[in-house]
Amino acid sequence: MKVMVLVKATKESESGVLPTPELLGAMTRFNEELIRAGVMLAGEGLKPSSAGRRVHFAGERRTVTDGPFAETKELVAGFWLWQVRSVEEAVEWVKRCPNPMLSDSDIEIRPLYGPEDFAELMTPELQALGEDQRRRLEPNA
Repeated sequence: MKVMVLVKATKESESGVLPTPELLGAMTRFNEELIRAGVMLAGEGLKPSSAGRRVHFAGERRTVTDGPFAETKELVAGFWLWQVRSVEEAVEWVKRCPNPMLSDSDIEIRPLYGPEDFAELMTPELQALGEDQRRRLEPNA
């Protein structure tokens, strides 16, 4: 199963405070463990929301809002994409993770939908298109 592991933002990360060399080293070593275990598929840190945009959808209308965004605790500062056997395995990995922030922080784990979750909705045409898209994306992974 694939899970998205979301590192929640803090006041420091939203202010653009970068990690210390020690924290960066600890996180790099943790990422190496994930890679060696075949768990980590991708992972990146995100710039503060002041560098971002939000697009609101209302029917056919699109409204763009520039960051920064309020409610720091609802924002994401980084992510990993992991391949694990279960959410419980992901939890065990997160418990081994160094605190990714300079202050107290939270990490959220969310399972991804897979093609099997949409099996009842998929026409043969949509299924073939989805399989073709996944094949074409593989070289980018």
